[in-house]
Amino acid sequence: MHAAPGGGDARILLVMLPGYGIARDDFAQHGFIATLHERRWPIDVVAARPDVDLYLDGSIAERLGADIVRPIRRGAARLWFLGVSLGAMGALLYAQRHRGEVAGAILLAPFLGNPGLIAEVVAAGGLARLDHGAVRPVDIERQLLAWLKAKLPAAPALHVGYGRSDRFARAAALLADTLPAGRAIVTEGGHDWPTWSRLWRETLDRDPFALAAATPKPEREA
Repeated sequence: MHAAPGGGDARILLVMLPGYGIARDDFAQHGFIATLHERRWPIDVVAARPDVDLYLDGSIAERLGADIVRPIRRGAARLWFLGVSLGAMGALLYAQRHRGEVAGAILLAPFLGNPGLIAEVVAAGGLARLDHGAVRPVDIERQLLAWLKAKLPAAPALHVGYGRSDRFARAAALLADTLPAGRAIVTEGGHDWPTWSRLWRETLDRDPFALAAATPKPEREA
């Protein structure tokens, strides 16, 4: 775990989830944790890389809770997620299964479903107009989109960012269209770390955790 700078009790636990084929240490190597902690916000960070099989069998939320969140989270800490690509789906699935527990999630280049399902949502005119009908419990992706349709733009607070040339841009745009103003960032770039790093900085500049005003700035030397 990467503890909040300055010591004391952090008020937020941020769980970072990478995409398929990405290592959990990549968040630190690409400066995500340093970029966050340079702001002196009271946020502890833990990066995790769940096995892809947990997504396939639908147990990702339960394993995250048992292996990551409950052992680390302090009682009063607000819980946030940062999910990149497939990790964004993991964050949303956790919020879906543990309703009311997640304060918010930042989703970069989110994977929300297979291309056929996303094309179906586009053809319907967006998430708000898609009629899922009866959804089988084993259809995890469709279950998730049905939940998003029912819950957005209510809690948890979602922020989305993606590059215009990202292979998941179509799905990300569908989600962005449902969010309140100021919760979506679109930039040039594709499905890569330079784009995600830029989106991360721009998202933090918007103070998604609502902490900037309450956090004292470090004193400068005379």
